[in-house]
Amino acid sequence: MTTFTKFASIVAGATMALTSSVAFAADYTLTISSWAPPTHGINARMWPTFVEMVEEATDGQVTAELKMGLAPPPAQMDLIQDGAADVSIIFHGYQPGRFVATKLIELPGYEGSAEAASVAYWRTYEAHLAAANEHRGVKLIALHTHGPAQLHSSTPVTEMSEIAGLKVRIPGGVGGDVGSALGATGIQVPAPKVYETLASNAADGVVMPMESRRGFKLTEVAQNVYELPGGLYRGSFAFIMNEDTFTDMPADLQQKLEDEVFGEPLSRALGAIWDEIDTVGRAATLETEGNAIHAASDADLAKFAEITTAVTATVLDELNAEGIDAQAAYNMVKSEMAAN
Repeated sequence: MTTFTKFASIVAGATMALTSSVAFAADYTLTISSWAPPTHGINARMWPTFVEMVEEATDGQVTAELKMGLAPPPAQMDLIQDGAADVSIIFHGYQPGRFVATKLIELPGYEGSAEAASVAYWRTYEAHLAAANEHRGVKLIALHTHGPAQLHSSTPVTEMSEIAGLKVRIPGGVGGDVGSALGATGIQVPAPKVYETLASNAADGVVMPMESRRGFKLTEVAQNVYELPGGLYRGSFAFIMNEDTFTDMPADLQQKLEDEVFGEPLSRALGAIWDEIDTVGRAATLETEGNAIHAASDADLAKFAEITTAVTATVLDELNAEGIDAQAAYNMVKSEMAAN
């Protein structure tokens, strides 16, 4: 069975699970707002997993239904805060200046899987980052990262120096800082727009995790990958819920969700899913004619280590300015990732 067929089967099965989960009568049906393409792992795997965990924890009293296209990615937090939907996923880099503490997990140089990073992220959030109160107005129910972000381009990039001057779609946050350090001209467009941005030659490349090879069809418009161990950055995501939606539930259901779903359990599950879909994206690249992965040389890794050191120092200064013990938080992420 080819990777594409396997992925199609996963998508079909997950979609059936999400739809069938609302077939029975539940006391509470949450409305999920999602902005990713229908077949992307967020919709095909993450939301069905969320629904399964919620239903299992509440003995079916709480379920959810997925709606797409309610608002663009940067508007999801306001959408949930206003009560237009109950639950959503946000990418912190889409709202520059609104989130600072979340940049900690985006730093390049961390070693480990998305699952390990997501668990470390949640634990470090509870210990250090929550004090910044950056998700005020919504209920934070999970934090997770994607896998290491790599450069995907239509023409081959085989040396780091070739990135300078390229027009590259880079998200906000640390990804933007790294892109600037590499001399790229940053173009900020939401992830659902990357295919048309590349197809129209409005950008020479994009920086995204390997899952995007399949999830956003980059095998068709960005046939080359320039890959660094640990990536150029890790994206920071949050699952959020409307506060009134949660407080309107009976206390026993609230407690079940807090104990069995929200926080570390959901964060871990989402990170593990991202590891799986990154594997699918890498396999799709290797299987697609005309696609290639170019590994960074040892010389380039040494150059990038200098960039990592400089970007890390800047981000830690930003966290210190927010009243966070940045060095302690940074050390905790690394130690927790090493332990998972």
